[in-house]
Amino acid sequence: MIDPIRLARQLIDIPSTTDNEAAVGDFLDDELTRLGFTTRSQPVSKSRFNLFASAGGRPRVVLNSHIDTVPPWFASYEEGDAIYGRGACDTKGVIAAMIAAGERLMAEHINDFAFLFVVGEETDSIGAKTANQGFADLGSEFVLVGEPTESKFARASKGAMTCVVRFHGVAAHSAYPYLGDSAINKLVAAVAEINAADWGLDDVLGESTVNVGVIRGGEKPNIVPAAAECEMVFRTVADPGEIRARLVPMLLKHGGEIVRCHGNPPQHMVVPMGAESTIVAFNTDVPHLQALGKPLLFGPGSILDAHGATEHISKRELLRAVDAYHDTVIALLDGKIA
Repeated sequence: MIDPIRLARQLIDIPSTTDNEAAVGDFLDDELTRLGFTTRSQPVSKSRFNLFASAGGRPRVVLNSHIDTVPPWFASYEEGDAIYGRGACDTKGVIAAMIAAGERLMAEHINDFAFLFVVGEETDSIGAKTANQGFADLGSEFVLVGEPTESKFARASKGAMTCVVRFHGVAAHSAYPYLGDSAINKLVAAVAEINAADWGLDDVLGESTVNVGVIRGGEKPNIVPAAAECEMVFRTVADPGEIRARLVPMLLKHGGEIVRCHGNPPQHMVVPMGAESTIVAFNTDVPHLQALGKPLLFGPGSILDAHGATEHISKRELLRAVDAYHDTVIALLDGKIA
């Protein structure tokens, strides 16, 4: 039988930052083939692929997670009850628990399920979007998406909208700033207004939030900047279109325009009968896998430990997740959902 702790560490120790997932995909292909699954690679780009692995029956339940991680990569190590390393909870520990559960299901002659491991979740969800088209005819009823939800089923998640905004000014010598028009000053004024605005409140999901995470602009300190831009992410409790409609005139007032924008509305997920549930603010591949069936969102570990220099997952929680994934597949096949 698989040791999920060892498997998690093996996965962590294969660097797979977004756009560089091939090596971990190959490893999973070999491992799942060895366990008796029938695998199939789905090209996403010249060097990137999703991996589908069937247990042999009609895949009524698809267990899904993403194989890419955020940078920078760092290797696994153990300390106390925790496994540390890039992807420990987001989501290589999740994948290890899923595969261990799948091995147990196969040993019990339960084969109406499959795995789908995708690339690109951390950036543009290109893997999930490609899979949603390519595997739309599977006949699957449920897609169980693995993310760190502290071992609770997420009954809902906020939506998201990512925007790149550009501001235009007029360059001039910094000794005579009145001859120019600072694009950076416009950006700063717009960001202040965006941060101070109320972007909406929902009784279930809470409030919409915004983070301006990237700012670029100017050439040198002795030049009034002619151009500047920023990137922001809204975590929305309403349709992103409503947020964008309010954002456009606010930016226009400060000489800004949206040059790139994408997003998805809040999501509502299935919860197995009697299971503990929660609400999450982070975004996932759930909106992009609708063709695969009703969505569930569950996984060991905390999103608060993801993406950081001390990313980790509890060994005990990882091992409990093996039971949770195993039992959830059986519950879904038996129709035991809330």
